Formats: sequence, structure tokens, C-alpha cells
Amino acid sequence: MDRLPIRLPGPLLLQPIVHGDRRGFFLETYRRSLMADLGIDDEFVQDNHSRSSEGVVRGMHFQPGMAKLIRCARGAIYDVVVDLRRGSPTFGEWEGFELDDANHHQVYCPDGFAHGFCVVSEVADVVYTTSAYYDPAREGGFAYNDPAVAIAWPAEVELSASERDSRAPALSEIAGGLPFTWKQR
Repeated sequence: MDRLPIRLPGPLLLQPIVHGDRRGFFLETYRRSLMADLGIDDEFVQDNHSRSSEGVVRGMHFQPGMAKLIRCARGAIYDVVVDLRRGSPTFGEWEGFELDDANHHQVYCPDGFAHGFCVVSEVADVVYTTSAYYDPAREGGFAYNDPAVAIAWPAEVELSASERDSRAPALSEIAGGLPFTWKQR
């Protein structure tokens, strides 16, 4: 597994080693010792799988105490993380990544970042593992289309969000109550 360069400090973009031939491929998506070597020391406790059609946007979601390791097992998505750590020099900034079933890249979204994605293929299966159990009482989010954050979602798809995501507040409305703080290293 290789760590690819990205702009924001904290999240990671990972490229697995793919062993393939005319019959197909094999790759490791998780090995605890290798993740630790890459700086990921979270203990993952829950796996999730979502299927969405083209244009579906999910996000921007977070849960205090939860990190995620995300990959697209089928199709293609544009995956986005946003820094929510109060005091961080990159607070409110976002970075996006193309994840698909050809490049097999994964995104590590640490605690203190919001996560979301939109589907850019006909259908996409997104598989992610989390470091905390899902708790709807602890989950938070902000608007995927918040103009102050200005995520540049792919223009080639018409976005379709759930009612909950469509009604989410702006980041500025929840920023003061965010439990995440930046720790300078």
C-alpha cells in the first residue's frame, strides 16, 4: 500500500498494490500493521456498504470519535473531506478524490473531518469501515452545497440529495459547537 500526496494534513489517500492478470485481480484493502506504518492507528469496529445511483450526493457527515476508511468497490465516486478542527489553519477547507473500481484508491478520513461523496457512474457501491459504532444521536453534518465551503462537485452530474442532507445547516451555523480541535504537532 502506498500513500499518495494530498494537500490537507490529516486525511490520507492510499493506493493498494493490485495483483492482476487476465482472470481478474486481488488486493488487500486493510492490514493493521501496514496501516500503522502509514500513521493510521485507529481500531476499526464496523463495516458499511452503500449503493447509490448516478448523481446521488451523500454528506457532509461526521460523528465525533469516528474515523473512516473509504473505498469504491463498484463504479466511481468523487469523495470529499472537509477539515472541522477548530483552530486548524485549514478549517473549512476541502479536498476531493476520485475513487473507483479501476484505481482502487482508498481515503482515510480521520476524526475531526466531515465526509461526503457523489456518484459519477451509473451506480456505485461504497464500502467503508469505521472506528466507532454508528450512533444517530451523535452524527452531525452540514450542507454539501454550502457556498462558503464551495466544494466543486463534478459538473457532469445532476446532484440528488436526501431530504436530511438537503436541509442540513451551513458550516458557519454549527462551527462554534463542533467538538473537534486542532492539535499542533
